[in-house]
Amino acid sequence: MHLIVLSDASGAGKALLPALEFLDHTVAAARLAPESLAAAAPADLVVVDATGDLAAASQVCRAAASAESPRPVLLVVGDGGLAAVKASWGFDDFVSPSAQPAEVETRLRLAADRARAAHRQHTARVGDLLIDEDTYIVRLRGRPLDLTYREFELLRYLVAHPGRVFTRGQLLQEVWGYDYFGGTRTVDVHIRRLRAKLGPEHEQLIGTVRGVGYKLDPQGVGEGSARRDPEQGDGGTPAP
Repeated sequence: MHLIVLSDASGAGKALLPALEFLDHTVAAARLAPESLAAAAPADLVVVDATGDLAAASQVCRAAASAESPRPVLLVVGDGGLAAVKASWGFDDFVSPSAQPAEVETRLRLAADRARAAHRQHTARVGDLLIDEDTYIVRLRGRPLDLTYREFELLRYLVAHPGRVFTRGQLLQEVWGYDYFGGTRTVDVHIRRLRAKLGPEHEQLIGTVRGVGYKLDPQGVGEGSARRDPEQGDGGTPAP
């Protein structure tokens, strides 16, 4: 694991947390300031020194938590500073500077694991398709798709329920909301646009169940389904 230690103390790194001397991690050091996060090289976890300047430590933690690509934060804080520490700072765990190697290793690992688990909860993958709910970006084989907000929401909803068939009315209710007064044909329009953006190789991820509606089919169009609904026909785009 690559760690970056943010501290103004001389020696930083292993001087702040002596147990790191006995652990198999690479350690880089930087000044205890929010701008150090942007300038720092990629790291798996940020270690923040809260043994001295608690206000600066708080600012760094908040900056790390609100970054576009947040990294887990382990706060190093002594007994005297514990009373001032707040969960609203946004750190993932804390440890005493005198903690033994086994405890430090466990806290580092758990903080990193929790961060990865939280990220997975906000992303979904179906084959070559990756949906990131935090950034509202959909990537197909690593290439971002240019989707509108409604196209993103429709695809996200289908991906969240793979294999389940939804009628147009259900999709309209769940994706557009109760206050939308347009007709159900707008669902057909958005499905067509999504398929066009997925391209010929992946358009069948969105299957049509004849006479019922649509589903997300990770294996392509299954038995009893067809890419087009007979009600739509083979010609132009249906009216919304």
